[in-house]
Amino acid sequence: MSVRRGAIWAIGSMLLAWVAMPVSGRAGDAPRDAHAQMRAAMDWLATPWSDAQEKALQAHSPPRDQNAILHLPGSTRTYRRAQLAKTIPDWWPQAHPPMPTIVARGRGKGLPCAECHGPRGTGIAHTATLTGLPAGYIVEQLQAFRDGSRVNDEMHFEASNVSEADVREAAAYFSGLHLTSRRAHVVQTARVPKTHVESWMLVRTRGGGMEAIGDRVIELPLNADHVRLRDDRARFVAYVPPGSLARGRLLATSGAGKVAACVSCHGADLRGTAKIPPLAGRSPTYITRQLVQIALGNRQGLANQPMQQEISRLSLSDMISVASYAASLKP
Repeated sequence: MSVRRGAIWAIGSMLLAWVAMPVSGRAGDAPRDAHAQMRAAMDWLATPWSDAQEKALQAHSPPRDQNAILHLPGSTRTYRRAQLAKTIPDWWPQAHPPMPTIVARGRGKGLPCAECHGPRGTGIAHTATLTGLPAGYIVEQLQAFRDGSRVNDEMHFEASNVSEADVREAAAYFSGLHLTSRRAHVVQTARVPKTHVESWMLVRTRGGGMEAIGDRVIELPLNADHVRLRDDRARFVAYVPPGSLARGRLLATSGAGKVAACVSCHGADLRGTAKIPPLAGRSPTYITRQLVQIALGNRQGLANQPMQQEISRLSLSDMISVASYAASLKP
């Protein structure tokens, strides 16, 4: 896995220099102000990882036959293990139209979009789900990465090394696809498994026991091996604090006297509009991270001004609640 690919999979990690380590609750830390709380939240939202850590993990794992034939239940495709480091596996080619060159293979210095977002744009818990986003919104975000109004070093590089024609083609491709199921099953709980970062995702710490969830979303793969095989149908479970769904529904549908209701822009079912991105059924980790990024000023520009005004009135707990409720809805 290239350094740039690893950095994109850890989107947002440029804000931190953390290594793989257990993720603990932060409920008792009592940040002095809202921005301190948001910055502290990036500890678990960014999920940084590196090629060096991945190589160290592999070095301490049992040797694997690089000529072994790999498959996924239900898929007619097979790959040799050695191929996974050189190609983007497309386990479900029948589920999407032919990928444009920029999506499947990249062009020039730019990585293929599918490298991090998958052939259907579904991503993982820590990369954007591009599936079904409005084409104009995707184009707008690439421009924001390019001009720096949306802060992300790796996406700035990618956006600066892709042609406008390729951007439009990729945007049209992903916007024409449909998210057919929720990215994660949302579970409200006060206690969660202890976790650590591994292979660009949170995984359970073996023998680690349980801990308080605090103000966090803990999003775990149901089958980490499927994620490692880059199965874009891999499923996740998202643990969220008790009461998040009810609070999130209130904020989303009425604003709870604090903000404008989310449905006023994102649609009554949070499935978006022709110009506004959908939220329903998407990763609660990713949604929360974007709300925090806006609160921290890392997503600016004219299009984000209305969101900046609203988000300034929300606590981290509010953001988690809205993201949890949105994630629980049918896309």
